[in-house]
Amino acid sequence: MSLREGDPEEIGGYPLEARLGSGGMGTVFLARTASGRPVAIKLIHRQFADDDEFRIRFRQEIAAARRVSGAFTAAVIDADPEAAHPWMATTYIEGHTLAQRIAKLGPIGGAELRTLSIGLTEALRDIHRVGVVHRDLKPSNVVLSPEGPRVIDFGISRAADQQTLTMTGRVIGTPPFMSPEQLQAPRGVGPRSDVFSLGTLLVYAATGQGPFDADSPYMTAYQVVHEPPSLGSVPAALRAVVEPCLAKDPKDRPSADELLVRLRDLPTDLGGTVAGSGARRTCETATQHHLAGQDTPPPSTSAPPDAAPEAPADPAPSPTDLSPGHRREAGDGHDRPRSRPRRLRQVLAAAVAVVAIGGGVALMNADVSGDPGGGSGKTGREGKAGHGVAAQGAPLPDGFRPWRKTVPGGRADIPDELRCEARGGDLFCGGGGVVATRIRASDGSRVWTEKSPGVPVQGMHLVGVTDDTVLGYRFAAEDAPGDPRTEVVAVDADKGTELWSVPSGAQSTAVTGRTQDAVVLDSTVVTVDASNARFEARQAHTGKVLWRRPFPVGERCAPVPAGTRLYAMCASDAELAAGAVRHPVLHLTDLSSGSLGRAIPLDGPVQPVGTADGSLVLLHQRQAGPALLGYDQVVRVDRASQNITYARLPKVYEGTPGMAGGTVFLSGRTGLVTAFDPATGRKKWARQTAVEGASGPVQGDDKALYFSSASGRVAVLSPREGEPLLATGPRADGVAGETNAEPRVVVAGRLVVVAAAENTVFAFDVTKPPRSG
Repeated sequence: MSLREGDPEEIGGYPLEARLGSGGMGTVFLARTASGRPVAIKLIHRQFADDDEFRIRFRQEIAAARRVSGAFTAAVIDADPEAAHPWMATTYIEGHTLAQRIAKLGPIGGAELRTLSIGLTEALRDIHRVGVVHRDLKPSNVVLSPEGPRVIDFGISRAADQQTLTMTGRVIGTPPFMSPEQLQAPRGVGPRSDVFSLGTLLVYAATGQGPFDADSPYMTAYQVVHEPPSLGSVPAALRAVVEPCLAKDPKDRPSADELLVRLRDLPTDLGGTVAGSGARRTCETATQHHLAGQDTPPPSTSAPPDAAPEAPADPAPSPTDLSPGHRREAGDGHDRPRSRPRRLRQVLAAAVAVVAIGGGVALMNADVSGDPGGGSGKTGREGKAGHGVAAQGAPLPDGFRPWRKTVPGGRADIPDELRCEARGGDLFCGGGGVVATRIRASDGSRVWTEKSPGVPVQGMHLVGVTDDTVLGYRFAAEDAPGDPRTEVVAVDADKGTELWSVPSGAQSTAVTGRTQDAVVLDSTVVTVDASNARFEARQAHTGKVLWRRPFPVGERCAPVPAGTRLYAMCASDAELAAGAVRHPVLHLTDLSSGSLGRAIPLDGPVQPVGTADGSLVLLHQRQAGPALLGYDQVVRVDRASQNITYARLPKVYEGTPGMAGGTVFLSGRTGLVTAFDPATGRKKWARQTAVEGASGPVQGDDKALYFSSASGRVAVLSPREGEPLLATGPRADGVAGETNAEPRVVVAGRLVVVAAAENTVFAFDVTKPPRSG
């Protein structure tokens, strides 16, 4: 990742070459020694420089790391904790973190899992032998180097023979990987707390899930302290070694030396995870904690920043909200109790006292935006209408009851997401292996379905709906080489019969940063032809060609709707070939003839997000090579004059862009929603939600804003200050952190319809939302 504007050129005499990542405590840079040796430099954020308590912690981190410097850790090369801007340099370790490895490739098995287990235990043994307790062993603090795993980041370590620093009101760590004693009495944490964390880490590596995963940090903490671990997916040989590590009483756990002996006796091939247990699903709750806090996952890092996951927006829910319904895990062998209100109240009381977890997870009644001007900190409750959703407009369909359905597509082995539109009392959806389907809104029953036989393209869902026609995408099967790779298909809305189809180009993502190769405006469908050389417009129901318009010479274009208007965004062949569209051009396009208006040059790369007062609004992308770092400006094309204005955002923001009610929104991977004025770029508010990788917003009849994730979580916020009105739990096994997804929610009065992963669609009454879990 390239250095950004405002980054220093050197730290402590070490010239900086690149930015590796940034989290709640600091930013990590790649630098060089005078001899050319690469080093990683952790630069503490300026706001902590005047915090005496923080400086003590940083000195302890340096001292602990210097004591440990073994074969399985990153050695400290230089440091200056007393500098105006404190920093520490360590050896640069090339490799992905364990968190990145699992997120990208899934669980680890066989000999690789055995090697990882032994390497991590050897690292822990070295740490403990010099009298240090790590206290934050988690996937983002393990780097998988070519020489073996390395344990990094001693930011909350302490010497075992010294009294821990008291951080008022804080329990420091990451809930899915913390020991029971760390949650209950952090001052008394010893080496066997790390052994417990190592046990959770090995379960995560083997299955993609933690042994105590739950829908919220509060329930995770409760299960760590009181419930047996879920180990049904762990290979049997490893399970026998790991289970004692997860004993609630530290005295019942092995030491790192004892554990190492047991691991070395394991067979060379541990085998894979248990089939049918959902083992390839990386748990959303765990991922929310240990993948958060980085601008982008760096290709390698020796000292990634302290994980600073964004905090959940909701206060500690009542035992009634959280206790019931813990399902029995496949092969678990343990029935988790339905309700433990007394003990739950105790652990939740401890959780509410937490101000920060993992050096930066702010919990409750705080501005979590990370910069001035954040939200008010008021919170709602999962599964309840919090401060209330007014639910104006259309009534519920006759006979409505909440429902959840899965729509089978043409490729059962590659489930995807759908997108839906509501017309009358029905829903029309499409995406992935489904060209289009008609679903009754009252009960979720399907009237008809048109399937797609090929491999779906991510982000290509429903094209659009008119009064009598549904338009979707069809992807050709691999055994049909003569068929067009991608087609736009028109289906009769009433009968479900195919009306017509036309081969479609596929270049919008490269030109505009969003996947939208065909658009519907009124009753006209505009597509890009298969040769990516021209626009073609057809009457939606009949397929009659209305016009064809070649692209400007040497350029490729994509359609961009702006209310009732259509723009063509075009880029030169040379920039598209280079993979960097820096100088895109807009043309206002006459919908009746296809003629292109004057060229409107833009300072790119830019991505369309919506309209404000009829004017087109785009976001300027900040890139490092082909990697998207985030968005740094709002760009507005005036409806009347076609003049362009650029408004800088307060900083570079990651996330999925969206627009509603004349406001621009960015939804971060770990649930932070930030609202901006499209005219000035000013931040209106920021609000932490529990909806990871959200898309949206969609605005209801009462102006409330609906955000949802691939897992089916829904958060409803007020438009003025982002005050939480409603939050629900997950409804599908969706992967957290997807960016640039189209909105998944449809709102019609009290009816809320949500599309989630694996072609799941569900509906509920907003005044009676589903409970979490």
